[in-house]
Amino acid sequence: MAERIQKILARAGYGSRREIERWVNSGDITVNGVVATTGQAVDEDDKITIRGKVIKLASKLKAKPQVLLYHKKVGEICSRNDPEGRKTVFDNLPKISSGRWIQVGRLDINTDGLLLFTTDGELANRLMHPSYEIEREYASRILGKVTDDMIERLTKGVELEDGIAKFTRIKFVGGEGANSWYHVVLNEGKNREVRRLWESQDVIVSRLRRIRYGDIVLHRSLRAGEYEYLPVRAMRNLYMNVKMELEEENYLPNSEYKNRAERNKAFKYGKKKRK
Repeated sequence: MAERIQKILARAGYGSRREIERWVNSGDITVNGVVATTGQAVDEDDKITIRGKVIKLASKLKAKPQVLLYHKKVGEICSRNDPEGRKTVFDNLPKISSGRWIQVGRLDINTDGLLLFTTDGELANRLMHPSYEIEREYASRILGKVTDDMIERLTKGVELEDGIAKFTRIKFVGGEGANSWYHVVLNEGKNREVRRLWESQDVIVSRLRRIRYGDIVLHRSLRAGEYEYLPVRAMRNLYMNVKMELEEENYLPNSEYKNRAERNKAFKYGKKKRK
């Protein structure tokens, strides 16, 4: 069944919809020898090239999608390559034979915590799209006095340079003296939004960590620089949250695996060993 080119290529894991749209607009994609156009309908039988390389769309669409949780370190860049040679979040990710890892949102260089990666570009697109209102929760350490009036303004909405922004919830979780910790929740991912919201109230964010994305929580056992695969059951819920269905024909029920080791290998449970 034919689909829009940016959607089918994203679903196959070649990139997010936005990335693919940029490649189409720059003439980097051809369909059956003709330069592709945005929104063009294609199917797996079409001969598609990306930057001169013929892709195997049919096999990519049949590959098992994967979702990865990564605990980003402070100082790492959320980019595949950095002109300055700094460490990037992709440096620590496992190699995959089908597709590539697509980053779900970003964290700035001074923020650590939970980052999601997936081989399913359509899933990544929906997880980032504002219309799905996926919650992001951050632990923020604030230098300065936080008042009730401040909290009221931050939950009602503050005018930033790129529009109105707000926290949906703010919870004091401890601290004394000049620094105090607050957990804050928002439903979008504008650039440096958490920091800019707090700074609009003349206080300083001295530490920031993302601790949750949707239903997925950063557990204390996942240390900085480590990753773990999301099990199929949790993946199913993640897909449901963005009105998608996980194709599970390649996944067997737990009872059909011979032993735990075989199941773990198929589902890719576990986490990266620290070096």
